Amino acid sequence: MSVTVELAERVKLLPPYLFKEIDEQKAAIRKQGVDIIDLGVGDPDMPTPPHIIDALDLAANDPANHRYPSYSGMVGFNEAVARWYGRRFGVDLDPNREVITLIGSKEGIAHIPLAYINPGDLALATSPGYPVYHTGVQFAGGSTYFLDLKKENGFLPDLDAIPADVRRKAKLVFVNYPNNPTSTVAEADFYERLVRFAETNNILVCHDAAYSEIAFDGYTPRSFLQTPGAKEVGIEFHSLSKTYNMTGWRLGFAVGRADVIQALGKIKSNIDSGAFQAVQYAGIVALDGDQRCLSEINAEYQKRRDILVAGLRRLGFSFEAPKATFYVWVEVPKGYTSKQFAGLLLQKAGIVVTPGNGFGEAGEGYFRIAMTVPSDRIAEALDRIDRAKVW
Repeated sequence: MSVTVELAERVKLLPPYLFKEIDEQKAAIRKQGVDIIDLGVGDPDMPTPPHIIDALDLAANDPANHRYPSYSGMVGFNEAVARWYGRRFGVDLDPNREVITLIGSKEGIAHIPLAYINPGDLALATSPGYPVYHTGVQFAGGSTYFLDLKKENGFLPDLDAIPADVRRKAKLVFVNYPNNPTSTVAEADFYERLVRFAETNNILVCHDAAYSEIAFDGYTPRSFLQTPGAKEVGIEFHSLSKTYNMTGWRLGFAVGRADVIQALGKIKSNIDSGAFQAVQYAGIVALDGDQRCLSEINAEYQKRRDILVAGLRRLGFSFEAPKATFYVWVEVPKGYTSKQFAGLLLQKAGIVVTPGNGFGEAGEGYFRIAMTVPSDRIAEALDRIDRAKVW
């Protein structure tokens, strides 16, 4: 006789994970024999650079790395992170207090609310935005007040428009630049406003900088921690996933305010056993090694961006060409919702894009294209849209 146990409320309240739903739709269309061009999920198609793979191979064959790793990360990896931040951003970090290793930045972003959010507490998060900001808060029993990213504000949150009672109650604010999904970048003046906002309202900043190393036309994204006072009010999440084409390796880190890093470490020590040590050795080589691979990766993305931007403009779409990330955030043609138009592209042209409302209500009216297929497939996708006359 089977048992019936009711699901927890936190699970009942979860919407279907956006990309799982898209995968199911893709599978249904693929069964019809359609050659699908997937411009949906932001998973780099280029391989991890060979010198990083070689480092993993060497470390994986060392029996010393087959045991439990350190909960907070190898000293050597945390030191490599601190060196990289110093070279890249001019930010000084104490590797023993201000750096923690993550099993991918998603894991750390999902777990930081457990350190600060009690049932009934409030966090702020941008919309559209990475869904994990909200679900992490929800798992901790809190609720999210969404900061709408609007075209007229350059897709930056209007911090002054947040109601006073919300500011008083909020404990965390999640922001992300260069931004997924809008591809917008933030400059020094925004980060200065963000630090003042955090200081004035006693709110911890959680900045997701996963796309800081993917940029075009000589543009160099900033770190939140470059801002005076930033290390006193928050932390920054980073990942090797997008930077070095290591999404499947699951290696990232959080850096910044020491007591916040330690609080996240306390949560992690009770939930996971740390990142595989051989992967961390490969991460050291990635961060400390020859960075010419990044120039090659970015050159390929810029080539794809230029083809995509030219084609979308030729077809009459409205959007801003991205300075960073491998996404283009495009306005849906009049007469369609985000979901309707994404469905039309899949059904009529065999093209997967991500509907903007999947990133939050403020994403309605847009769709996201990921430049994670080769240039010839991007060109073919543009031709298919043109031939299908989908609007």
